[in-house]
Amino acid sequence: MKFVRLILGYIIGVTVFLILLPSLLVVISLNFDHLWWTKPVISLFVRLCVSVPFFMVGVFFAVWSNISLLIIGKGGPADVFNYAISPRTRKLVITGPYKYTRNPMVFGMLSVYLSISIFYFSLTCFLFLVFFIPFVVLYLKRTEERRLFKDFGREFTDYKSKVPMIIPFW
Repeated sequence: MKFVRLILGYIIGVTVFLILLPSLLVVISLNFDHLWWTKPVISLFVRLCVSVPFFMVGVFFAVWSNISLLIIGKGGPADVFNYAISPRTRKLVITGPYKYTRNPMVFGMLSVYLSISIFYFSLTCFLFLVFFIPFVVLYLKRTEERRLFKDFGREFTDYKSKVPMIIPFW
């Protein structure tokens, strides 16, 4: 049952964060940027050179954090509004990507989404992200951080005081 829940968590996570949200950003970019009268004034080559590193760093952090949760934390990442889709971690993970940010998956996916904005040279997509990030931070504070404090107490509080929430080295 635990394995099935873990797989279900990954299926839901991939569907939402790697398929639906990026698709939404592309649709937003392609359908609404004309309202700003913006066109990619920067060549495709330059946009690729700038967007691909963001994309690669984002995918790296997202994958690395999932592997760390699975191996070190003995659980999965899928926890939505205090409902555990995949089994919750049994150990607080503070190494690997979690040494640089408390939310490396969020950092990774926001980097991927930013790469989409850069690639399409999309002001609409960028503004969507600017307004989306405060909701992500609020969600993290109200659900994930409360749960981690409840599960790990002082260990999480100490970790929280030393490591930035989303952006590494901030």
